[in-house]
Amino acid sequence: MSAAEMNGSADVALETDRISKHFGAVRAVDELSISIPRGVMTSIVGPNGSGKSTLVNLLSGTLALDGGVVIIDGVGLRVVRAYDTPNHGITRTFQEVRLFEQISVWDNIMVVLTERRLLPALMQRTTAERRAKVQRVLEDVGMWEKKDSLAMDLSYGQRKLVEIGRAIAMDANTYLFDEPFAGLFPQMIETVKGIVRDIQAQGKTIIFISHNMDIVRELPEHLIVLESGTLLGEGEVDEVLGRSEVIEAYLGL
Repeated sequence: MSAAEMNGSADVALETDRISKHFGAVRAVDELSISIPRGVMTSIVGPNGSGKSTLVNLLSGTLALDGGVVIIDGVGLRVVRAYDTPNHGITRTFQEVRLFEQISVWDNIMVVLTERRLLPALMQRTTAERRAKVQRVLEDVGMWEKKDSLAMDLSYGQRKLVEIGRAIAMDANTYLFDEPFAGLFPQMIETVKGIVRDIQAQGKTIIFISHNMDIVRELPEHLIVLESGTLLGEGEVDEVLGRSEVIEAYLGL
């Protein structure tokens, strides 16, 4: 039984209905329909080029849909705009970390709490509440001691923690993490695991891409396997990984 079935078919955070994205003749995502249960940790796996990052880019509005519908909390969207996703309760991180290099760790968190519209932004004050939130986020991701460091001076793992912290500061309902464990030392992987678990413990929905099968077997309750932009398997982790077609396509056995 899948995590969606365990939580009830109506308790779905995000769905897709035959979404597609083509790059010339390449069908990166090809009429893909999936269902992400609310409050559950879901991992997306598949061979290189299977469409994992393209899918996350479509869900977050980073790429435009060529067809199909993204359904967020029951609302169908044929156009997903990146600047609107916070209004839909969605935030994300990127495989290649994206920070504001020339400003401090503190300001990298503060900037996502700042009013986006020009006039309100000019009038907005740095309140004690916002400062307290930045401190809380940086403490949660273990980066409080680096609050005054420039982003450009951080290690790769520290940069990942700051980007995750920015996502946490958004107070989203659904978090899309593109390869959050890639390139990290074992100790940093454990740190990120703990952060992700803490986010889910607050009732949030987590979706993450990973090539690390040990992590995939350990963390998520729900698994989506892609191949050539199509759905190869979806459901409870061990059951899906045990399917012969998944073993052949993804594990190469």
